[in-house]
Amino acid sequence: MNSTTSLVMNLDRGPLSKDEMAAIVARDIPHGSYVNLGIGQPTLVADHLPEGAGVVLHTENGMLNMGPAAKPGQVDPDLTNAGKIPVTELPGASYFHHADSFAMMRGGHLDICVLGAFQVSAAGDLANWHTGAPDAIPAVGGAMDLAIGAKKVFVMMTLFAKDGSPKLVPECSYPLTGLGCVDRVYTDLATFRVGPEGATVLETFGITYDDLATRLDVPLAPANGAGTLPTGPS
Repeated sequence: MNSTTSLVMNLDRGPLSKDEMAAIVARDIPHGSYVNLGIGQPTLVADHLPEGAGVVLHTENGMLNMGPAAKPGQVDPDLTNAGKIPVTELPGASYFHHADSFAMMRGGHLDICVLGAFQVSAAGDLANWHTGAPDAIPAVGGAMDLAIGAKKVFVMMTLFAKDGSPKLVPECSYPLTGLGCVDRVYTDLATFRVGPEGATVLETFGITYDDLATRLDVPLAPANGAGTLPTGPS
């Protein structure tokens, strides 16, 4: 399925749905990239990569050139992603041992990984495996390997938690997955570039730059250097 074009045309409104967020991430993945999609929301990106994108999807459970999620009638119980979701395979798909898959991740062979997160700091620190709550079940999976092994790390998450607290923060209060590893943060209200120079707003969805700045504790810079940033794609 390729619904990227129809979704991008409606980005003057917000907040974005999960599929709309996934479409924005898919739009920004360069042609020919080798990409790992993390468990949860990031798996939706596979459904929005256009035909001919040349993007090769890798799963940590041992599959290369994964296709979109399987539709009814396409389900093969032997074809799943790391989140146990039935997927399809594209021509040339290959399968390998779990250890070989992690060697790919740790060896710098992935151009991009897309991960979910509980928190991301303005400096690009990532917290996505544990909230620190006593009754929480930690789930690190391969996130630490991906965070340090991929050439670029994209995070896909809602900007605010259910209690209204922001997930883009000055410093992470949850246990860290990696330091300074995140390059971009894709949310339902805005897309950010993060790193040593702090957080830069690349585009907003249904909210103005000024309103966004008042809701976050993180100093923000607009990508165009101006004091306001229009909603919709930049």
